[in-house]
Amino acid sequence: MRLDLTSRNGRPSDCSLLVLCCCLLPINDGYSDEARSVGNPSKPNIVLILADDLGWGAAGFHSDFAETPNLDRFVASGIELDRFYVAPMCTPTRAGLLTGRYPIRFGLARAVIPPYRNFGLPIQERTLPEVLATAGYRRRGIFGKWHLGHHQVKWHPLSRGFTHFQGHYNGAIDYFDLTRDGQRDWHEGFQPSAKTGYATDLIAAAATRFIEESAREQAPFFCYVPFNAPHSPFQGKREVVQRYAGEKKPRPIDHLKAMIWSLDQGIGKILSAVENSGEADNTQIWFLSDNGGVGQFKGNNGPLRGNKLSTFEGGTRVVAGVRWPTKWPSSRKLDVTMGYIDVFPTIVSSVGLDPEIGQLPERALDGVDLNDVLTGRREALPARDWYSYHGQAGEHKETISVTNESWKLVVMGPNVQKNEVGQEHDVFLFAIAHDPFEKNNLAEKYPEVVRKLSRKLVDHRSLQPRDSVPAYGANRKGFEPWKDWNIKH
Repeated sequence: MRLDLTSRNGRPSDCSLLVLCCCLLPINDGYSDEARSVGNPSKPNIVLILADDLGWGAAGFHSDFAETPNLDRFVASGIELDRFYVAPMCTPTRAGLLTGRYPIRFGLARAVIPPYRNFGLPIQERTLPEVLATAGYRRRGIFGKWHLGHHQVKWHPLSRGFTHFQGHYNGAIDYFDLTRDGQRDWHEGFQPSAKTGYATDLIAAAATRFIEESAREQAPFFCYVPFNAPHSPFQGKREVVQRYAGEKKPRPIDHLKAMIWSLDQGIGKILSAVENSGEADNTQIWFLSDNGGVGQFKGNNGPLRGNKLSTFEGGTRVVAGVRWPTKWPSSRKLDVTMGYIDVFPTIVSSVGLDPEIGQLPERALDGVDLNDVLTGRREALPARDWYSYHGQAGEHKETISVTNESWKLVVMGPNVQKNEVGQEHDVFLFAIAHDPFEKNNLAEKYPEVVRKLSRKLVDHRSLQPRDSVPAYGANRKGFEPWKDWNIKH
């Protein structure tokens, strides 16, 4: 069935659901498909698209900071998720996205995984592609940035439920020569790849090819597309940079805008592949950014306060949308608090499985199933607290927040688990329901609210295990990258 992208009022009316790409061999966890299934005879294709450091203000439908025509059409024809939250940085969001659990529970919240870090997503954690394998998703692909462990084979995407992989292990690779720390970081499966090209284009091409090949098999597929754009280094394609710089010497912001344009063009190619597959109505497409944009560019996150690496709204509230025409009514905007840990249970439930089946009690999901809200059966979710945490510099300088329906508390300073919230900390209390841009700090006016929410922050911070990922700079000295970042070195 072909998508009609020009519906009433000239706005796109079609939907597809962003599919988490990739696959691995079916996993036998002791449950039959019959035991897991709750009666979904026509399982959707799933496409999950993740941008890297795309600021709130960088989406064309939010401001004129950058151009994103394909993303704008996608969101207009689907469901805009206006209050969607993620972690303040790359690795934690990816970990929570694939597990449905706060990454602090398994040691992946404090910092990203840099090139020299021998650490990864714990193999005890059940991943989304592993669960989808039990539901008959034979093709489960990932194309782009992994960032969940690259020193050992057990952390490789093909060891974590995916059947296809093309992309890079590390963050911040060079967009043109595909290197990190002087070694090429581009791979197909377990093997280093000699492919050349602009990273964003290679990712989009690989995902598009996977969707086209999967559609011919007439079986549901999962495609996860974690782009590395527009994360630094700021390297736009020359012809696109000129679009913004004109005759002047290109500035970093011109490169950023060019990178966002190329990202949007890649998204357009993926959406076209879904449309041309004949499966658009039954393809579930998700789009979100992994965190807010960097703070050096004015307007990148506007009008939200803060930026990437902060727990203010600009660091954690991100551009997001979904589309699944068969099940989820389109052309809507939802102002319901939801986020990255909800993607796992929502997708799993939508394919006819119980998200908690096979999950050990000590690894219960933190995310909730959003299907009732997305279908319109319910207008809201049950009240819950929402947590964000970042401690990449070390325990002396962390930021952590908790948000409920009325309040948001942000605490910056030493580890709150070891230091009572007080003079050593910067404390911000916002009446977030009425102050979404976090302009008025009410901490001194409502000390009892601060004390009550601070206790919740201490409890959340205490979830981090002792063997969690270290601070960013730990063990960096003397590290030498190995050839081609070959995980089988």
